[in-house]
Amino acid sequence: MRTEQLTSSIGAELFGVNLADAIEDDGLFQELRQLLVEHKVLFLREQHFSRAEHVAFAQRFGALEDHPVAGSDPEHPGLVRIYKEPGQPLDRYENAWHTDATWREAPPFGCVLRCIECPPVGGDTMWANMAKAYELLPEPIKLQIADLRARHSIEASFGAALPMAKRLALKAQFPDAEHPVVRTHPDSGEKILFVNAFTTHFTNYHTPQRVRFGQDANPGAADLLRYLLSQAYIPEFQVRWRWQPNSVAIWDNRSTQHYAVMDYPPCHRKMERAGIVGDKPF
Repeated sequence: MRTEQLTSSIGAELFGVNLADAIEDDGLFQELRQLLVEHKVLFLREQHFSRAEHVAFAQRFGALEDHPVAGSDPEHPGLVRIYKEPGQPLDRYENAWHTDATWREAPPFGCVLRCIECPPVGGDTMWANMAKAYELLPEPIKLQIADLRARHSIEASFGAALPMAKRLALKAQFPDAEHPVVRTHPDSGEKILFVNAFTTHFTNYHTPQRVRFGQDANPGAADLLRYLLSQAYIPEFQVRWRWQPNSVAIWDNRSTQHYAVMDYPPCHRKMERAGIVGDKPF
């Protein structure tokens, strides 16, 4: 196996490896897992495996999860079909910088995404290294956010377009989660800036150390959150991947954000994703 780094901060393309082999080959799988923690996203071309093998490979990392809105393939639980057809409205959640399902108490460990069909041009996906984003924050900001916690909501994102009864039912099923603004990566020990498009507000900003008068809280917290969210937009933290059929991306959801570029309508784009259950951030 050969590894080629794609940018100085995130992403590596792998050559000479068949992911299906890692289902049974423990040594190969452990090497892939180590590379994933190091590079945050791994990319491969020409991966010709079945849906059952897709699921079996992803399960080596852990149990798979269903998506409450997208659902999963009835014959392959845990495999979500993300199929875009001509004339379909644009997805408002893929084309925003986000970390998958941080509205869960235990957001996903990561994902294995395979391209089935894509337009001849357009439809790229981008990832951002949120460990590097934290590392390069100004020191006064690091001190300000060290103890902050924030809410993450499915109701305010996927639920927003639903009728009120369905939106409230979705929130009852998945109450807003609270996570540290800076999480620690359980494998690498890196500090990760952990706010994204699902983050609605800080939960412990309104303290005497930060707020003189009550009206300070709203602009102060909102401006800080906007600044932190904008760190994913910095090109030096990003990698961009151009899809081809049977290309695969494996990403560490704990240390990255991603953005699916919606510049391809009215073409088809068909992707299949296996999301891996994660742990509670700390």
